Amino acid sequence: MEAREKDDVGTNTGCFARMCTCWQALERAVMGNCWAKPGPTKSGSTDFSNSGGDLPDVTPRIALPTVDDSVRGQHLRVFTYQELRAATRNFRPDSLLGEGGFGCVFKGWIDENGTGAVKPGTGLVVAVKQLNQEGLQGHKEWLAEVNFLGQLHHPNLVKLIGYCCEDDQRLLVYEFMPRGSLENHLFRKGALPLPWAVRMKIAFGAAKGLAFLHEGAEKHEKHVIYRDFKTSNILLDSDYTAKLSDFGLAKDGPEGDKTHVSTRVMGTYGYAAPEYVMTGHLTPRSDVYSFGVVLLEMLTGRKSMDKNRPSGEQNLVEWARPYLGEKRKLFRLIDPRLDNQYSLRGLQKAAILAHHCLSRDPKSRPQMGDVVDTLKPLLDLKDMAGSTSNQPVSSDRDRKFYGNGNGYHYGQNHSHQSMRNGGGRPGGGGSQVSSYAKSPRQLGRGA
Repeated sequence: MEAREKDDVGTNTGCFARMCTCWQALERAVMGNCWAKPGPTKSGSTDFSNSGGDLPDVTPRIALPTVDDSVRGQHLRVFTYQELRAATRNFRPDSLLGEGGFGCVFKGWIDENGTGAVKPGTGLVVAVKQLNQEGLQGHKEWLAEVNFLGQLHHPNLVKLIGYCCEDDQRLLVYEFMPRGSLENHLFRKGALPLPWAVRMKIAFGAAKGLAFLHEGAEKHEKHVIYRDFKTSNILLDSDYTAKLSDFGLAKDGPEGDKTHVSTRVMGTYGYAAPEYVMTGHLTPRSDVYSFGVVLLEMLTGRKSMDKNRPSGEQNLVEWARPYLGEKRKLFRLIDPRLDNQYSLRGLQKAAILAHHCLSRDPKSRPQMGDVVDTLKPLLDLKDMAGSTSNQPVSSDRDRKFYGNGNGYHYGQNHSHQSMRNGGGRPGGGGSQVSSYAKSPRQLGRGA
């Protein structure tokens, strides 16, 4: 089941319908005096109950949190709704990249140095995420993305270009990632298998992004816990550089002598650390566990949860755990689509790393900085399993993969089978857009 946390200022019903119309104040940080306006009833009339029909209800409403002062000084572009409407060609269906719990994501074109729309194929291509007012994500998650990505800058984090807050419209504008998500490359039907070297490059880049968050970054002095690390949240640029996206669930890490952050359990089935699911205690080591799951997916070509497999193989971690610590059994793990084109030593070291990241004891898991140090030497290993020399064997498949510069751009939208409302299957299907639009799945305690 997919869900987001409730907004602190409202319940699940009527929160968006009665939201005050002073979104422009986010730029000026003057949202402290918002008042609830009387809302229309289902019949379209205005509800003046509690006032005898003479005066509107002016009961004060708790002010919505605003964009941090430090973010407004980070050169984020502030767009109008009409500018983004024009940039996406009126949110035309053929501009749709994907959709999820947050809403829809559209491809658009803007001026390279401003906020105005330009002709398609010119200027700067962007991905525009538009909040669906009936969606499962809300102001709190939108604000988290603006505040975190507005402050945090790193080659392995997706770049937030700007945002729009106009009336009840909330949109985010990101850099466009032409290769889509890691999830699509690993699991989408018909996708060419990622070569071993590319998989290790992606793992290394994603690890550097997490390490940057955990170690404290730039002006954001607090450590950041990502909380939703998964293949659909890893986007790839034209060179297959991995970038983390979707910071709607990110949390500031523990401060002082605190060892964890207590929070409602949120995330994605199959990726969340077991101790977090059971207790709600969130630490950076929770992200390390999730990284181990993703690394295992890259090694095996299997989804973290797949109900289409036999009962003993549906949970990837539990199926793979007995093989990870034994070199003689590692061949049972490797993705058969690699066709023996992988580094023997690289597989051994990556499997040991995944085993440590997936330790049931959080204190036994490595820190992300150590993960980065472990992965870096694996980028240059040439002892390919299917080669009689120390050089990797070139194949038609690899030449096709590397030579097709336009083969992995976003195309038409594909439906995403999810666990929302208990339907679908974990990891099933695959949307063409990945994490620009997807929302996390709620994890109940003890799940």
